[in-house]
Amino acid sequence: MRQIYLDNASTTMLDLEVVKAMLPYLTNKYGNASSSHDLGREAREAIENARKIIADKINAKPNEIIFTGSATEADNLAIKGIAYANKVKGKHIITSEIEHPAVIEACKALEQEGFSITYLNVNREGLISIEDLKKAIRKDTILVSIMHANNEIGTIQNISEIGEICRAKGIYFHTDASQSFTKLPIDVKAMNIDLMTISAHKIHGPKGIGALYLRENVNIKPIQHGGSHEFGLRPGTENLANIVGFAKAATLVIQKDIERMTRLRDYFLSALIKMPKVKLNGSHKQRLCNNINVLFQGIGSEIMLNHLNSQGIYASAGSACTAQEITTSHVLKAIVLTDEEANSSIRFSISKFTSREDIEYALNAIKEIVYSLRKISAIINKV
Repeated sequence: MRQIYLDNASTTMLDLEVVKAMLPYLTNKYGNASSSHDLGREAREAIENARKIIADKINAKPNEIIFTGSATEADNLAIKGIAYANKVKGKHIITSEIEHPAVIEACKALEQEGFSITYLNVNREGLISIEDLKKAIRKDTILVSIMHANNEIGTIQNISEIGEICRAKGIYFHTDASQSFTKLPIDVKAMNIDLMTISAHKIHGPKGIGALYLRENVNIKPIQHGGSHEFGLRPGTENLANIVGFAKAATLVIQKDIERMTRLRDYFLSALIKMPKVKLNGSHKQRLCNNINVLFQGIGSEIMLNHLNSQGIYASAGSACTAQEITTSHVLKAIVLTDEEANSSIRFSISKFTSREDIEYALNAIKEIVYSLRKISAIINKV
């Protein structure tokens, strides 16, 4: 049976070039980067080279890149680290209703410690209001955390404008760019970004490695202790092979890939919304090149996913981090979908390896499944 993987917002396959780059560091180049012998120095050189590659992608300095075990860890370091280091100035943080659970749960944990969190509403496209942001800023606001592009509906926020507002007010600005890194142009200096989260496994790199961009002179505290690794902010022996793989993956996505994914996305989406009772969730224009999130009215997402899976088509109904929980997506609820609508929505996400033939195969299967399920539903409703 043919397999069509359309769940690339959850994770991506490893690029073979990434595997090749990692292999030496999983075999004979296995030194600890903290060791002073030749094998250790070789490991340190590889890590610093990777740090520079990633820094160059976002117009940062190498010493502004902190490697972490995941994007979730980077989000926690950014939010809690800023909160703990700056609580004398204030204990107010602004974020949005549609952030990744790593951000929302970190903020909820801080609320238990006496911090005040403002969760900005979004409109039906998933965009925050800049005016709402301005009104939410207080004298004791120390951090704004707004994601660059949403992991469920693909909506892209205007982080340049948000960054400009924060810099003018002397407030730190953090953005989770796990989904947008390499897919959208990012210049941390021009965009006035103070902290930014990125991830390897969303860009055909290995799982278990992320990074936090941390602008020089930002006042932050570590949230883990045990060593001086990563400039004293992330203790623990560095994951050498994964760091090398992360950097290699960052070099492999090119503009032609972005343009081709955009064309495939538009073709796939236009075919889907021509079907009866199928609607787009999120923004038409301000949308990631690889994200399609649609509502199949009257068809439960779990049933739809099971039928797709039986035909070798793999998609998802929301964030993979909460996929095992029987809860309605907080993102879809935030854009004013009813529980029934949210639980009838499917996210398809493509990659640079997705082909036109893959999309055609998926579309034919989706049309058959939708027709069959709606026919069964009509018969049941008549009985």
